[in-house]
Amino acid sequence: MSDIIHLLPDSIANQIAAGEVIQRPASVVKELVENAVDAGALFIQVIIKDAGKTLIQVIDDGKGMSETDARMAFERHATSKIKSSNDLFSLRTMGFRGEALASIAAVACVELRTRLKGAELGTYLVIAGSEVQSSEPTACCEGSIFSVKNLFFNVPARRKFLKSNETEFRNIIIEFERIALVNPEIAFKLFHNDVEIFNLPISGIRQRILNIYGKNLNQKLLSLDVETSLVKISGFIGRPDSAKKRGALQFFFVNGRFMKHSYFHKAIIQAYEQLVPIGEMPNYFIYFSLDPSTIDVNIHPTKTEIKFENEQAIWQILLAVTKEALAKSNAVPSINFDMEDSLDIPVYNVSRNLSLENQVPKVQLNTDYNPFDSPSYDVQKRPEFDWEKLYQGFENDRANIQQEGDRNLLIEKNDIEDTRAIEIQSAGTLFTEIGSPYYQYKLKYIITSLKSGLVIIDQHRAHIRILYDQYIANINQQQGISQKVIFPEIVEFTVSEAAMLAGLLNDLYYIGFDLSNLGNNSYAINGLPPGIENKSPVELIKDIVNRAIETGGGVKEEICKSMALTLANAAAIPYGKVLSNEEMDHLIAELFSSTSSSYTPDGKIIITVLSEDELEKRFK
Repeated sequence: MSDIIHLLPDSIANQIAAGEVIQRPASVVKELVENAVDAGALFIQVIIKDAGKTLIQVIDDGKGMSETDARMAFERHATSKIKSSNDLFSLRTMGFRGEALASIAAVACVELRTRLKGAELGTYLVIAGSEVQSSEPTACCEGSIFSVKNLFFNVPARRKFLKSNETEFRNIIIEFERIALVNPEIAFKLFHNDVEIFNLPISGIRQRILNIYGKNLNQKLLSLDVETSLVKISGFIGRPDSAKKRGALQFFFVNGRFMKHSYFHKAIIQAYEQLVPIGEMPNYFIYFSLDPSTIDVNIHPTKTEIKFENEQAIWQILLAVTKEALAKSNAVPSINFDMEDSLDIPVYNVSRNLSLENQVPKVQLNTDYNPFDSPSYDVQKRPEFDWEKLYQGFENDRANIQQEGDRNLLIEKNDIEDTRAIEIQSAGTLFTEIGSPYYQYKLKYIITSLKSGLVIIDQHRAHIRILYDQYIANINQQQGISQKVIFPEIVEFTVSEAAMLAGLLNDLYYIGFDLSNLGNNSYAINGLPPGIENKSPVELIKDIVNRAIETGGGVKEEICKSMALTLANAAAIPYGKVLSNEEMDHLIAELFSSTSSSYTPDGKIIITVLSEDELEKRFK
């Protein structure tokens, strides 16, 4: 029997490695920009075409490469960062494995122009599908220019499953922002389809954050700064009043590298306990600096997960410094004894004489008073009162209360004579009841009788289901109702949010939002859907966009569902609102004509049935 195990060709091995390292265009941007940072560049320019599917170009003014180094850089596991196993525990650079360029060249056409500082000529190299097409000297600027064209041209299955241009470009922005946030000493530019998206000059960390996410964030940031023998922690956290349910800006960086760390995230959340509503998340930009030998970055292909040797101790330090920052900013409530309206605390007066005899009260008696001397005295002074009027008023009040209760519990006689049926489908059985009244319990639930018992309906969730179906129908039919506003409000988006919004504008219009682009990622709100007059349109639109971002944006239908659900939750009848019989009747009629009357779009129960058998068991 012949041997069946053999070594893979380098081209195939590189494609397999590319599946781990290069997942989408954003992965290419991350690897190339990180290489530029490691090369000591002070200016990095990124040019994108068609969300990276057509072109990804990274230009830097770093130290460049020689002809030999340029060729070796595309070999697997070729690196300038590691010479021995001990170097793995003292890494301070972004890349070190030597897999990135080999993986990129395995699934794309790559052109490289590079020149060492002080060299007369540079090198021009062309590689496609791991095969060198051309290598020759050329005149170029000092530094490197990487051009990646036709990504996944030789892996059509991978290219087919890429998301929409809006989604892929938003992922590029995310990777770009992570690198820019931790390298404020480097100037960055980003272009997409010849439009400048970012122009970030050299600055401090705080200014870099504001240049990326807007100046409005400036008043919402609190500084962190602590240095111990284990770790140095610096950066910024958001004020409690800037917390939000979606789209919170949360970043951890360790030794100049972005990381995800759920354990440290819990420390931040614990520090904000009792300061932010449940479900809302604070912003934070936190930078750790510590001995590289105490961490392990080599546990994930994208190096976003890191192990810490002193994880628990660092957790305690992070919790303490976060609480300290919140306390210094007066975010934690405290008693101010200097306020005029502070507590009135009695002060001891030394001049007061607290001798025992001065504390004994004096009692004065009228020894001449005798209540029996004048029997008519009591009669003259006694106020006249008609006790029959008292009981008459009591009876009138009781009648009024009874009449009011009857209006809440019973429907009018004319309504009883009307033929009306309520039909719901529960566990395959159809229940019907003619002329049954409604009762609103706790201004939250609607209760009515059925042929087989009682049905309890959540009024808020029922309206969510009704509105959701209406919004989905409006999007599918490309029609909607928008109410014009007299004074348009301005909503500002981050670059990532603006990238997602571009693909949502038409659907937002179909559900009633009329937005006009003002430039610089700002939009004017000219029209709103009916029913959201008491909601903040700015917060609502940003919530819709961030929910779409969380959805992922890969499937148009999923984005539309997410958008419709967000708006339905905002516009639905709130708990605590009094409903008339007519309103409850209309609400239930619409609910039972919807596609699914039993559950909300996100799977919450709308209706529960208490059967007649269950009622009888409770009274046994």
